[in-house]
Amino acid sequence: MKKWNWIIASGVTAIATVNVQAQELSERQLCLLDKLNTTKADTTIADIRSQCKQQLGSADNEDIVQVDAVEKPGALTNRLKSEQVTQFDPYVLTPHRRNYLLPVITSNNINSLQYADVEGYQENLEDYEAKFQVSFKIPFNKESLLFEDDQLLFGLTIQSWWQVYSDDISKPFRETNYMPELFYATPTGWHPFGTNTGLAFGIEHLSNGRSQPLSRSWNRGYMQFVVEKGRFVFSLKPWLRFQEDEKTEPMESSGDDNPNITDYVGDYEFTTAYNDGDFEYILKLRHAIDTGRGSAELNWTFPLGGKFIGYTSIFTGYGESLVDYNHKQTRFGIGIALNNIL
Repeated sequence: MKKWNWIIASGVTAIATVNVQAQELSERQLCLLDKLNTTKADTTIADIRSQCKQQLGSADNEDIVQVDAVEKPGALTNRLKSEQVTQFDPYVLTPHRRNYLLPVITSNNINSLQYADVEGYQENLEDYEAKFQVSFKIPFNKESLLFEDDQLLFGLTIQSWWQVYSDDISKPFRETNYMPELFYATPTGWHPFGTNTGLAFGIEHLSNGRSQPLSRSWNRGYMQFVVEKGRFVFSLKPWLRFQEDEKTEPMESSGDDNPNITDYVGDYEFTTAYNDGDFEYILKLRHAIDTGRGSAELNWTFPLGGKFIGYTSIFTGYGESLVDYNHKQTRFGIGIALNNIL
């Protein structure tokens, strides 16, 4: 018992010494620290509190030591810390979003109308196909720029929809979307209700690299506010589209290919994620303020063993891909992933 009392007393003393300056302590806290350092090792914490109570006449319901310390790191912070170990290794690509392969993803309403001008596509597109995503990021700075632990990064995400089961049209890649981005991210140092918070500001270009009439692209700037608490992470990401010139002719290469895209894919995105160590769940909601349209996507992962993670995805709404930005459908897919988000 003496040993445990000494360990507890030493631990409380260390925490108080590291996190609080002596001049900021209350009289009760100074008394507690003084007693911890001067009393015998076999003195209990209860005895010390009682002595200070008698000495100062303070209420017994006060905390032993109040510290305004940084909250415990959550799931996202732990991921970022682990990335810092290898992010400048020339042989390592750091994941940005999830990297995955869905060998089969179905649709209740495949968007064949968009391919009416492509010979053979409209009548031969299958409502099930494969989908994969590759995503990585590269940091520019090793040292902090403006705030502690902030970073400027480049990211690239590529999504492809592959009609691998369409024998009559030679199994083409129906759609590929490219999203390069430049963004700045920083923790805020704000910890409301025991949370950790962060901010990101970025510019994204989204394009499918196609010629007319299937060309789709747009540019946007965004701000992202992130809150984490233990295994939970919440994110709010509003964006502003950079407008392009209107087309004078539909088949022109220059000009806006999709002038009303935000009416369908939305003006902001809300995401909530949870990881319990084995399973990860992510719900993503997009909403257009003027039209009420948008989408909902639920993803979850489960252990498989080795490097691979089981991955399942359900999507419903508009904008699953750029060519489908104004096409509503529900999709379900199952496959494997190489990394989680948390």
